[in-house]
Amino acid sequence: MSQVPTGHVLNRSRLVDHGERELRALALDLVEEGLAALSPAAGLSRSVHVVGDDLIVPGRRYDLSAFERVVVLGAGKASGELALGLERLLGTRVSGGLVVVPRLPEVLPARVEFIAADHPFPSVASVDAAKSLVTWGEQLSDRDLAICVFTGGSSALASLPPGGVSLADKTTLHRLLLASGMSIVEINTVRKHVSGIKGGRFARVLAPAQILNLTVSDVVGDPLDCITDPTVPDTSSVADALSVLENYELTEQVPRSVLEHLMSGDQAESPWLGDLDIETVLVTRGKDGSDAVIAAASSRGLVGIRLGGLLEGEAATVGQLLATLARESHLEAAPWPRGAVLVACGGESTVTLGPGAASRFGQGGPNQEAAVGAALALSGVDGVVAVFIDTDGSDGGTEVAGGLVDWSTDLRATNLGINLRKVLVAHETRATLAALGDAVVTGLTQTNANDLLVMLIR
Repeated sequence: MSQVPTGHVLNRSRLVDHGERELRALALDLVEEGLAALSPAAGLSRSVHVVGDDLIVPGRRYDLSAFERVVVLGAGKASGELALGLERLLGTRVSGGLVVVPRLPEVLPARVEFIAADHPFPSVASVDAAKSLVTWGEQLSDRDLAICVFTGGSSALASLPPGGVSLADKTTLHRLLLASGMSIVEINTVRKHVSGIKGGRFARVLAPAQILNLTVSDVVGDPLDCITDPTVPDTSSVADALSVLENYELTEQVPRSVLEHLMSGDQAESPWLGDLDIETVLVTRGKDGSDAVIAAASSRGLVGIRLGGLLEGEAATVGQLLATLARESHLEAAPWPRGAVLVACGGESTVTLGPGAASRFGQGGPNQEAAVGAALALSGVDGVVAVFIDTDGSDGGTEVAGGLVDWSTDLRATNLGINLRKVLVAHETRATLAALGDAVVTGLTQTNANDLLVMLIR
């Protein structure tokens, strides 16, 4: 049996001192296995190798001696660890570079500059970071290799409003999109066309340098132009962006400058990149986390059941539905057997905040709402625990990764005078889970593979 990785869940002792203690501890053991497998460093070791002067990735070999410069450029929540891993792998072959992260790590690379900017909403620092990336890109030639490490979170961390759109208006757009309940693909469909760097525009800046994208998937189905979209061809159009705004009744709410930009014609369309040399490798995806959890469950004599990486929908509903089926399985041994571990990684549930959204940010997140929804379904029935976390460690932009719940969660809430249904209506799950000792805290994990669900049926 492999040794359980430790170190991600910072408040483990609090999480396992009540309710289904043994099942809770086991659930956290499995979460640690999943997070370890989702590490960008682990992904690099699986996918990227150096033999002599050759940099080898799946399907491609680069002769590093043929390049004048090898630079590392990117932004995102998993980009820092990718850059650190690349510098360890390539050493002095890295000529330099710039990576934008949400927080500077304790250990900084020697040859790649790290700068911190803001997330989930862009700021002046985000604009400055994007401009610095563009400055780097404009210096490259056809004798250079740009290794790009754009991952989830780059839209806010490196944000460059297009001409005619102010930072304030772009920030307002981000807030409206994130509060709407739309999927990340729909969100990015709009954001790519209101940007000076997204939608493949940064790849055009890098030309004629060769581009190697190394990234972590945080989007259902792994669409590259929603994962590392500054440096791959865009598959969406301005018409698609306008359709998304119309479908969610946001056309009249977005700033006027945004709408005028989208209606301006070719300026908002993404550039053609067919003449560029672009290679993209997903070094880590949700399946890697699921595989690790299932392997760890099997080593303990449990039945691992993969729910896949496509789970989407309103978070509380997703949590309640899955927990209801798990509860039935504990009582009836169907639809899943007793002794099963359910795992899903890579999906993304959503939360529709509605009116007053601006004041609700930071009060909870989709994984916290899924956990509270599950707690309602499990109320009073032992034998099942459920943990929902955002693998980046910041669910909904909060300091909480998600929640770990069982039959006792609703009972303890009631004893404290808390109505979990009202908590969901108010979207104030963070404080509630913290008060109950059911909030999972990991800190920033340096990866970003979307949501991880682990559910155990005794």
